[in-house]
Amino acid sequence: MTQPRGSAAKSAALSAALSGAVDLSALKARADAAQRPTAPPARPAGDGPPRPGGEGEAVIDVTEATFQAEVVERSLRQLVVVDLWAEWCGPCKQLSPVLERLAAESGGAWVVAKVDVDANPRIAQLFGAQSIPTIVAIAGGQPVDAFSGALPEPEIRKWISSLLDALRDKLPGIRDAEAAGGPVEEPEDPRFTEAEEAFERGDFAAAQAAYERILDVEPANELAKNALAQVKFTARAESADPDAVAKADADPADLAAQLDAADLEIAANEVEAGFKRLIDTVRRTAGEDRNKVREHLVALFDLFDPADDRVMKARRDLASALF
Repeated sequence: MTQPRGSAAKSAALSAALSGAVDLSALKARADAAQRPTAPPARPAGDGPPRPGGEGEAVIDVTEATFQAEVVERSLRQLVVVDLWAEWCGPCKQLSPVLERLAAESGGAWVVAKVDVDANPRIAQLFGAQSIPTIVAIAGGQPVDAFSGALPEPEIRKWISSLLDALRDKLPGIRDAEAAGGPVEEPEDPRFTEAEEAFERGDFAAAQAAYERILDVEPANELAKNALAQVKFTARAESADPDAVAKADADPADLAAQLDAADLEIAANEVEAGFKRLIDTVRRTAGEDRNKVREHLVALFDLFDPADDRVMKARRDLASALF
């Protein structure tokens, strides 16, 4: 298997191909014929012992021998999200922790069924998975949707929410979880607590280092990405020359003053002025100076919603200035 390219079209095609087209009973015959259960797949180092599928489990490890009971039969009551993964797969290590955390938050509305494709190749073949990670939603004993590749957490949340909405009247586990109080409160993440406490006491270097450690493990963690951008900006704005705007206006060639002035304008909510200042500087500069200004401006974009009209206009203006 090869790792996926993350194509949305490919994921849509996979979803369409799987929906209602896979006979999951094929594995039941193999499981019934087995003399003894297959040994559970090995977990990555440091990931703890294999997880059985007891009541209340948010994450379970599945083999060919247990697939019928843990996936097919369980899916008659609650949504089961099958995670086809392998220890050597980099994107799997980004995606799996997100799925596991969101399943734990659901209060039993859905579970993650993890399948090591190296130890259980027939399951991957059953789904026709051409790359990993491949994620398949099972409800009522049949696949209902799927995607491949490590999607960002907001997209995964949206995908799960749409499935739960569509299946609420069909799977009693979803209704029971909601009746019991809905999703459980997410436990406080000590990694974020460390970063937030450092930020609050003004130790921006420690806060930056804490968020960077999170991203080393979870490169797709959008919350950590956004927080890191905020920390870097705040550190720059705090240390900027308070007279930078006046100096920049007096000397357009003073590159450091232009960068500091833009940060101060953004901090004062003069967003358009800050963006325009740097775009004008891009037009006046070349080589390494131009690239430095461009990178500074792009980092400022990360502080805002990509759909923000001010960001969209500034991106267009930047493209015009560069080309």
